[in-house]
Order: sequence, then C-alpha cells, then structure tokens
Amino acid sequence: MNILDKIIADKFKEVELKKSLIPVSQLENSVLFDRKCISLAESLKNGSGIIAEHKRRSPSKSVINQSLNVQDVVKGYEEAEVSGISVLTDGKYFGGSLEDLLYARASVNTPLLRKEFMVDAYQVSEAKAYGADAILLIAAVLSEKQLIYLADSAKKLGMDVLLEIHNEEELQKSLNVNADMIGVNNRNLKTFEVSIDTSKRLAKLIPNEFVKVSESGISTTAAITDLKNYGFEGFLIGENFMKTDNPGAAAKEFITELKSMA
Repeated sequence: MNILDKIIADKFKEVELKKSLIPVSQLENSVLFDRKCISLAESLKNGSGIIAEHKRRSPSKSVINQSLNVQDVVKGYEEAEVSGISVLTDGKYFGGSLEDLLYARASVNTPLLRKEFMVDAYQVSEAKAYGADAILLIAAVLSEKQLIYLADSAKKLGMDVLLEIHNEEELQKSLNVNADMIGVNNRNLKTFEVSIDTSKRLAKLIPNEFVKVSESGISTTAAITDLKNYGFEGFLIGENFMKTDNPGAAAKEFITELKSMA
C-alpha cells in the first residue's frame, strides 16, 4: 500500500465518523453556508496567479512549520497579493483542520481552496460550511463518475473546482468533469519526486476552457515565467513560503520579483 492508498482508506473512515456526529443538515444551517463564493479561477486570471499554501507538515517532509498561527499566515499572504490561499484540512498526515479554514475565512477576503482528499459529497458541504470558495479533486484517487458527481456537488453550492492530475490517463477521465481549473501536480505521488517537466508535457493536452495550474516544486520566479509560456495562469506554492519564519513576507518578496519580470 503506498501512502496515498493509506490516506484514502483513513479518509473514508474519518468521513463516516463525521457523518454520524454532524449531519449535513447541520452543515447547511451554518452561518457561512449561504455566503457567496469568490471565484478562484477568475482571481488567478486577473492577479499574480499565486496560490499560497498554509501547510504545517506533509508525509514526504514531516514538519515544515508548526509554530505559526493560521491567521497571521493568511493575512500575510493577502497583503502579498496572492490570487488564492490553499488551506490543508487533513489532520492525520498534514496537521491541518477545518478550524484552520474557518480562521482563514475570518481573516481574509482572498479566495480559499480547501486542500483535502475528497471522497464524499459530505466533504463538499463541509468545505462550504467552513468558508471555502473552491475544492480540490484528485483524479488519481477518484473514478470519472466520482469526479463528475463531486464537481457537480461543488458547482451547485457556487464553489470552483480545481481538478488535479499527474498524467495523460488522469487527464482523459477529467475532460467531462465540470471543473474550472486543471492542476498538474509535478510531484509523483508514489515516489514523491518532483519535476516541472510534468506540467510542460501535459500543458498542450489540457483544453483551453480550463484555467491551467501548476502545482508542487515551484520555488523560483524563473520557473513561473517559463510555465507561463505553456499557458499556465495558476501556480500553487506550499513549502517554499511555509518553511520560512514569515511566509507572508516570503510571498511578498516573491510576487514583487515576479511583477518586476513582467
């Protein structure tokens, strides 16, 4: 069993437990459930294109940064003029929580992506109830039928969908999905090796109706300038900012440099 299979198996158990504790009707009655979402896809097209991540740890890197509070991080990101903020909500493997999403929502007006291993429509309602504007769907762990169903569930609630792929096969099963963005994850989920060439290779195969997002392993502005030549408008950056003492300041410096190159 690779790490991804393990995460997904645990996720199914976690969702079943949550459903028994908090019914969907309770989520639908939450204060944020009727809030109008801000489009992450539009924000990427019209801004810096950077989706900065709040991430405490990961299975591949263990601890990245445990000492900062989420409010300070997201406020720093907003001041840096990121186009979106990704908030990891998985507890067991990434040290995140839905509370992180709630605190982020209370702190900023930037579009928020719930970064989670989505396996059930319950999690989509949960994302909306806790203030997310967009959800992530990972093609590697979902069938075409599941992808379509979960994306439609999100669209009904007014949320954007970022659909993540790693190869041609995953892209093929994603083409009929009502997604706004297709993200190419440059990290091989089985080996955790990272290569930006994955984004470049798949770029020309992604139809233009999707906003193209490159994820993982982006640490320089030169890499972004390069990827823009392949039609990418969104760039998800996690560890690069989070491994510093002040992720917001790191993001600001990065985006300032990016603007100066435009």
